Amino acid sequence: MEAMVRLGRVSRSGFYRFEDTEPDSDRDMDLRDAIQKIAVEWPAYGRPRVTRELRRRGWKVNPKRVYRLMREDNLLCVRKRKFVVTTDSSHPRKVYPNLARDMILTAWINCGGPISPTSGCATSSCSWP
Repeated sequence: MEAMVRLGRVSRSGFYRFEDTEPDSDRDMDLRDAIQKIAVEWPAYGRPRVTRELRRRGWKVNPKRVYRLMREDNLLCVRKRKFVVTTDSSHPRKVYPNLARDMILTAWINCGGPISPTSGCATSSCSWP
């Protein structure tokens, strides 16, 4: 290797940088094709199920790689969550009015008197607990 670098008058890192190798995108093309076929066949499959299906079909893949390829190809499954109603307003019981709507907030501190946001403390010797 040293002789080739010396004869070519290039650095060792430069030699390896331009070595003939397949680009990474070509390496993933077959896998991308398989993922897209699974995504079309099973649209509700997310990364775990797609990874399991790829392994069942003979691929040796890492889930993180499958996630990256699915994210790049915009194939991630976004489930539409069902709207769940949590309030039952159509019951026969009496509905009480909201008395807290018009409430003015005050706080009691060590001075023994009330404090409000607008007027401040009634006495000058107030200290917070």
